[in-house]
Amino acid sequence: MTSPSSMGAGATAPTLVLAAHGTRSAAGERSLAALAAAVRRTRPRHRVELSYLEISSPLLADVLSAVPGPVVVVPLLLAGGYHVHIDLPNVVAEHRPDALVAPPLGPHRLLTTALARKLARAGLRPADTVILGAAGSSDPAGLADVRAAAHLLSVRLGRPVTAAFTSAGSPSLGEAVERVRSSPAPRLAVASYLLAPGFFHGRLTGAGADLVSEPLGADPAVVELIWHRFDQASTRTAVPNTRTAVRTA
Repeated sequence: MTSPSSMGAGATAPTLVLAAHGTRSAAGERSLAALAAAVRRTRPRHRVELSYLEISSPLLADVLSAVPGPVVVVPLLLAGGYHVHIDLPNVVAEHRPDALVAPPLGPHRLLTTALARKLARAGLRPADTVILGAAGSSDPAGLADVRAAAHLLSVRLGRPVTAAFTSAGSPSLGEAVERVRSSPAPRLAVASYLLAPGFFHGRLTGAGADLVSEPLGADPAVVELIWHRFDQASTRTAVPNTRTAVRTA
């Protein structure tokens, strides 16, 4: 499958640079590497590079400096926040101001598909109460993105879904779990709104739910969404590496 926006006659296909947050978890790095490999297999004629904003290597700044030709950066981030609106644009502006930058992955219906699939594999039952567990953000817009993702999942599952956060944001995961446990709900399921295992997923699994779905990882819907974001950015005539990049579904 080739990109309809970047494979014109004689054109050089842009390199897809995946920009993940970074993690101290070896399992998390393996999961993100597996995601990048799945993305490469989908469009083998495209060059795909995995990079990180911090902690892990290679860093986005180094990858951008080394990759020749046109570049499209797709953030492996599920919601807006500091990294999307400030950190990543600053790195791109310094090291590759010609690069095109896609919106973050979420919220999007394809993530909803992946979440529902992960929950089903974890053993979700029709009567289970569902919490969407996310890392959180100090940016209200980032929290709003997660709540929008919870709404999409609620529509898909046909039941209420509460967004809860393991770091910044309200309600906290602990508060949300306590609220469910004080109700007559028979079981509690937490949908992991994370791409890879690590510190935050550990908080989800330790919150006392009856089941916690696996991180989204290399789910086919996530891979499809990454290429969708790539195609969106590739069709733009201006470089949207600013703090006010337009969000699209």
